[in-house]
Amino acid sequence: MDKKAIADLLEEKHKNLFDWTNNQPDAINETGPEGKWTTGQHVVHLVDSIKQVNTALSYPKFLLKYKFGVANREVRPYEEIVKRYQEKLSKNQEKAQEFNSNVKTPSQKKYKELLFTLQVQNKKLQHKTKKWNDKDLDNIILPHPLMGKMPVREIIMWTAYHTEHHTKILEENHS
Repeated sequence: MDKKAIADLLEEKHKNLFDWTNNQPDAINETGPEGKWTTGQHVVHLVDSIKQVNTALSYPKFLLKYKFGVANREVRPYEEIVKRYQEKLSKNQEKAQEFNSNVKTPSQKKYKELLFTLQVQNKKLQHKTKKWNDKDLDNIILPHPLMGKMPVREIIMWTAYHTEHHTKILEENHS
């Protein structure tokens, strides 16, 4: 998937989330199924996740190569990244729950701020995606807590899917 298509995918997946949140009642951030995350917790998690990607992409490329290495395989297509993530998630439910157990429900005011932050972070990631050259997107790798080391291009595509994944959960929880 080329850089423009990835940026467009990020825009589409985040727009779907924002459209959904804009059509919900004000106190939606505090609601969720019994024993599951609230809407606010999903948004906190998405902001934390995209901020980590943007922070990593702000480091000098030579430092990322030194710390994490370079890819030893071809970049996987989007569909394969989605499939692998779903498989890893289903096999590692306990690890995923433990990793995310400290996410707190934000206040209504903080929730609105987080949605704005997510919009800004999404635009930053789209911009960074377009600015990176293809060779670095394909060769520099970053660690993912569940998926292991992935080329930057894959991490960015995963970020788009990650937003879709949480949007679907929210839609199912509130239908």
